[in-house]
Amino acid sequence: MCLINFQFHEHPAYKLIVAANRDEFYNRPTAQATFWEDHPNILAGRDLLQMGTWLGITKQGKFAALTNYRDPAHMGVGKRSRGEIVSNYLASHTLPSDYLQDIQDKKDHYIGFNVLVGNLDQLYYYNNIEDEIKEIERGQTYGLSNHFLNTPWPKVIKGKNNLQQYVKNKKELSIDELFHILMDAEEAKDEELPDTGVGSKLERKLSPLFIDMPDYGTRCSTILLVNQDNQVTFVERTYKSGKYVDEKKYTFQIEKYRQI
Repeated sequence: MCLINFQFHEHPAYKLIVAANRDEFYNRPTAQATFWEDHPNILAGRDLLQMGTWLGITKQGKFAALTNYRDPAHMGVGKRSRGEIVSNYLASHTLPSDYLQDIQDKKDHYIGFNVLVGNLDQLYYYNNIEDEIKEIERGQTYGLSNHFLNTPWPKVIKGKNNLQQYVKNKKELSIDELFHILMDAEEAKDEELPDTGVGSKLERKLSPLFIDMPDYGTRCSTILLVNQDNQVTFVERTYKSGKYVDEKKYTFQIEKYRQI
């Protein structure tokens, strides 16, 4: 997952609004979002190489999502798969703050990452480079890509602003309009590009919200909505080489919701 735009308890009708893109190499084997056979409470896509995930929610209202940290020093293979950070949290019965403290203790087992973990009442953010656990404040819109939370990269600023402007003063949200925000493929101007050590040409190609390169790009987009009655809407659209392939939609009521 390389871009996560989200609102937490800002909209009067929704506790959580997430609009996210996962960017990955096209040849990496991936399963579309579904409830997992080995963990039936988890709804998420799955990386079939390491069996972890990048974004998911459970029937009990636990939520987690992850992005990589872009730096040549963090583009190799870590001791452990970063995708397990999300899947292990979703499968656990651990409080989000306690879970992140455990991850913090093991931070050197993983190459660079950002992670959001929590539930419908509390969300936390952690990055193993910055190495600080932070609680997400309610009533705000956030953007997270491959640096720190709300780093003012062009794609983060655009995604966050467009989400905030779209949902403002709307009682009901259009899934298609939210996906439209994520489909923005406009490259940033050279003077706006970050310098993450990969060179200006690659920075430019990675700068849009929706990435379409010969071997790498946006593999899927996810819209997640949780309303004030704890009704979940989860829609995933998958792409291949920039072209739409399929859509999966799930709606369900959070079961026996409690803070876990």
